[in-house]
Amino acid sequence: MSGTSPALPPYRRIAAQIKGRIERGELRPDDRIPSVRDIVRDEGVSVATATRVAGVLRAEGYAETIQGIGTVARMPSKITTGPDRLQLQRTTGSGFRPGERVEIVSADVVPASPEVADALGVEEGSPVVQRRRRYLDEDGVIALSTSWLPKELGEAAPELTSTGPLPKMTFGLIEDRTGRRAVKRRDVVSLRSVPEDVAPLLALEAGTLALTMANTYWDQYGQVTEYARDFMGPTRELAADYDLE
Repeated sequence: MSGTSPALPPYRRIAAQIKGRIERGELRPDDRIPSVRDIVRDEGVSVATATRVAGVLRAEGYAETIQGIGTVARMPSKITTGPDRLQLQRTTGSGFRPGERVEIVSADVVPASPEVADALGVEEGSPVVQRRRRYLDEDGVIALSTSWLPKELGEAAPELTSTGPLPKMTFGLIEDRTGRRAVKRRDVVSLRSVPEDVAPLLALEAGTLALTMANTYWDQYGQVTEYARDFMGPTRELAADYDLE
């Protein structure tokens, strides 16, 4: 196991490596994580150091110790946002973590609202592509995600206005059809009242305050290719990991 910064304490470095394997699907939920003996042998660390690895994974929701079975992998019930899915798509070929699935709620051409028109740089009321998806896992609704794209992208990729599954998610399809690659994004996290058309999909009352994230994506020419807003499911949290070196 290698490739993580040696600046981390050994037990945290090893835990980060195992977390990466879980997130990439190499270790799936209920798979046994490397034992203390495995870690000592493969990493050349002490038994005391190896023993601390499972504790880190349990504390962060990536492992569970079951009597009579041992310590097995788990996938934390955390939010996977649009930016996360873009990174997953580019690194693993899939925009989903293990155990996640998606329902395409709608896909159509609609008039741009003032918020959408401002984000995409188009006239209010002009036609834009709108795609609405509901992401779920074993714990329920992760997020209700709505994306808006310039109409010309829908013309280049007609699949965007279909409720069928996309071959490479929105990001990959746009890049394949137009050569426009998402190279920059802006994220805005806020509390918003859940709209009436969104509330039933989140199992919430309309007007309930919910955590939201808005994402704007620009291509290599500085043009906006997509604006999206996710309403998070009940009890969900936004979390992000960053390398500071």
